[in-house]
Amino acid sequence: MKKPTNLFFAPLLWLIALGTVDVASAQTSEELTTQCQQGNAEACFNLGVRYRKGEGVTQDSFKAVALYRKACDGQAAGACFNLAMMYDTGTGVTPDAVKAVELWTRACDGQIAEACFNLGVAYDNGTGLTQDAVKAVALYQRACDAQHAKGCFNLGVSYRYGEGVRQSDERARKFYGKACDLHSERGCQDYARLKTPKK
Repeated sequence: MKKPTNLFFAPLLWLIALGTVDVASAQTSEELTTQCQQGNAEACFNLGVRYRKGEGVTQDSFKAVALYRKACDGQAAGACFNLAMMYDTGTGVTPDAVKAVELWTRACDGQIAEACFNLGVAYDNGTGLTQDAVKAVALYQRACDAQHAKGCFNLGVSYRYGEGVRQSDERARKFYGKACDLHSERGCQDYARLKTPKK
């Protein structure tokens, strides 16, 4: 049976950015522009979010892309994540799965759990790179270790169907349970479907 690797591949596009914008909410767009021009990557990131959402400035996806790129080059992992999503969806840029994968990799290395999850799905589906179930599992594990419910769920699915790992209902149940604890409804459902392992 084919495991539903992309079951949860519907990321919240601007989740990382929204949290950062709240931190800089007291700053004007002009102040952020000045700081960005002076090389402040987080200021570029926050300004990019404003242009993407049209908050305090005229909405402009092209400017958002340019600002995210500058911020990502300045090691702002959240900006790399948002830029990856724009390449994935073709917002403000030509869709490019290979570029999205490259940026998700940088964001995952920067401890963005959602990026690790998305990268895992890309490996699972062979989108923008060569399909590799073993690498997908490793990335789902990284996401799950960071308390990412969808990462835990997909890890459970991997063990349930034996893709990239040795099949194990016991481990599948463990990760479904962790996903459930992290408020994944599907995790709770699949946890309940698997019988308690015999001792």
